[in-house]
Amino acid sequence: MTLTAPVARLTLSRLHAPMLETIPAAVAANVARIRQSTNARIMAVVKADGYGLGALAVAGAALAAGAEWLGVTDAADGGALRAAGIEAPILAWLNPSGVDAAQAAADRIDIAVGSVDELRQLAADAVPGAPLLRVHLHLDTGMTRGGVPLDDWAELLRVARGARDRIDVVGVMGHLPDADRADPAANAPAVQRLRHGRDAVLRAGFGPLLVHLAATSGALTDPATHFDLVRVGAGLVGIDPSETVALHGAARLSASVVHSTAVAAGTPVGYGGAYTTDRATHLAVIGVGYADGIPRELATGAAMAIDGIRCPLVGRVSMDQIVVDTGDRHVPRGATAVVFGPEGGAVPSVQEWARWAGSIPHTIVTGIGARVQRGIAGDLAHRRTDGERSSFVTEDLLRCGRGRGQGQAARGQAARGQAAREHAAHGPEGLA
Repeated sequence: MTLTAPVARLTLSRLHAPMLETIPAAVAANVARIRQSTNARIMAVVKADGYGLGALAVAGAALAAGAEWLGVTDAADGGALRAAGIEAPILAWLNPSGVDAAQAAADRIDIAVGSVDELRQLAADAVPGAPLLRVHLHLDTGMTRGGVPLDDWAELLRVARGARDRIDVVGVMGHLPDADRADPAANAPAVQRLRHGRDAVLRAGFGPLLVHLAATSGALTDPATHFDLVRVGAGLVGIDPSETVALHGAARLSASVVHSTAVAAGTPVGYGGAYTTDRATHLAVIGVGYADGIPRELATGAAMAIDGIRCPLVGRVSMDQIVVDTGDRHVPRGATAVVFGPEGGAVPSVQEWARWAGSIPHTIVTGIGARVQRGIAGDLAHRRTDGERSSFVTEDLLRCGRGRGQGQAARGQAARGQAAREHAAHGPEGLA
């Protein structure tokens, strides 16, 4: 079986550097799949440099496919997207590097506020008479990992009312603590908390508001969590944390064979001879290791693909290299090994690597080291995470972009109608 994506033929004296490729067409296909599940607006969350695949590349593909917002976890990252020419609305939350209020307002970056002290500081730093700093009030809806506790919500609104000459409250947000269970009953308490928090903000005289709670799992499995907007990050790159929906892998990691040898049965491999060959075989050394993001502790079965054949890892993962057993095949120096990718068949998926590492797919894609080169993959056929064949190429991406305007108008109308119904249904209730 041959790999779907052709590999450039190299001379034996030349190797290609380890390469992580981003597949924009897969990102676009995933946005299209999310669109099937919701009428809310879609925020493409490109934190951690677009889940390791390049914030600008992932953002561009998602916006062309119909996403309307971008999300980051540091205002400076939003500023970098603005400097690159991105005009879509951007929200930054967490902001571990702090927020330059004047710069955020100038860059048109919305800021999520997760505590009363944070709002006080932003209000003090904002400049009266300058453009208002747009803020989203972040309510703790059960995660206990940031967000304003319900008991402090009234004080938060008092501070916000007193700073109306410097800040503009435009949104209310929360996080779902149990959405990966794909059980709407588990999400119901968070939904109710956010409704109450939203209603209190409306009664305080702020609005209209953009209300958002769901991330990828909620967007795919629970319409009651969608409100006005859903925040999709992992789903952009082919990861559904609920493991209920087949998405398209958006990353491929490959590296060269740097050494190849034939060995006898009983040959120890790697540090400590942790593995010993049980037969005469061929071994190939691949030029990536744990410094490049390959997990050091792996379960039996970890493998990669060379020439369309899955080759198991043997011995310990080293800092710069790993060894695979190629059986009766001698693989020449310079051949390409695909560590993971979306093709299916012999090529392992990111999800398989996560299982071998006892982790989650997010850690695999975000953990690829800085010395691995980055690139953008061209048109290709690929497989969804359920193994079904799919093709979503550049023409599909462009078609999504061309149809974006019509779709946005219809979705905006639907979202506004849903918000109005929510406000009418729950307006009399909630916090004072």
